[in-house]
Amino acid sequence: MPPIDSVLDDFFWRALIGGLGVALVAGPLGCFVVWRRMAYFGDTLAHSALLGVALGTLLQIQLSLGIAVVCIGLALLLVILSRNRSLATDTLLGILAHSALAIGLVTLSFMPDVRLDLTGYLFGDLLAISRTDLAWIYGGAAVVLALLGWLWRGLLMSTIHEELAKAEGLPVERLRLGLMLMFSLVIAVAMKIVGVLLITALLIIPAATARRLASSPERMVGLAMIGGMIAVGGGLSLSWFFDSPAGPSIVVSAFLLFLLVYGLVREQRHG
Repeated sequence: MPPIDSVLDDFFWRALIGGLGVALVAGPLGCFVVWRRMAYFGDTLAHSALLGVALGTLLQIQLSLGIAVVCIGLALLLVILSRNRSLATDTLLGILAHSALAIGLVTLSFMPDVRLDLTGYLFGDLLAISRTDLAWIYGGAAVVLALLGWLWRGLLMSTIHEELAKAEGLPVERLRLGLMLMFSLVIAVAMKIVGVLLITALLIIPAATARRLASSPERMVGLAMIGGMIAVGGGLSLSWFFDSPAGPSIVVSAFLLFLLVYGLVREQRHG
């Protein structure tokens, strides 16, 4: 087996290690996206990530940190604004998503000396991943998985029946905010992998695939993790052999796995 330094110096292996790290944390969070029907919320945070890139560039700080700050700020703003019942949640999400994306693009246009590959941020640039990116990915994943383990029971109960969870004294609002903050962290570290426009797909598709096979929430989480890792491996292989873009290839691989699982389950039920 080659030494770890030589493995990390190979762009393909760095991409694979980084992608697997994102799949590990996207799996369980993706399950909550599916259970709570929060796909549009994930899209909103993903769109705001470009504003985080602009902020990080402007302040000359690590871009992942800028993205995390903006996503967390947007999540807090959403919690505050959602208490005002005059606007439907999907309307509010639509306003915040497109406004944050537009503000990010306008801010970047005011920095003519800065040259950024926007295509990489929109669709991912997994094959250019660095050791620093790997540290961000696995550091963020460790924090999110630790928080999920700690809050698992409360999050699950409030997802199944929010009113019952409130009656049992669980802090439902704080749990919802905690979940939003975890989404923010994952989007900050996953942006390098699949880009702004494809992050939500990596969260939703493996979880939706796992839902077809799972008999319990914990089993669904495990299968979503495995499905995400298979998608990463398949997408990178597709990119390697056919020279296709890595981020979209991972999503295509996840979609093909989804179709395969749904087809097989349907055949078994009709067989």
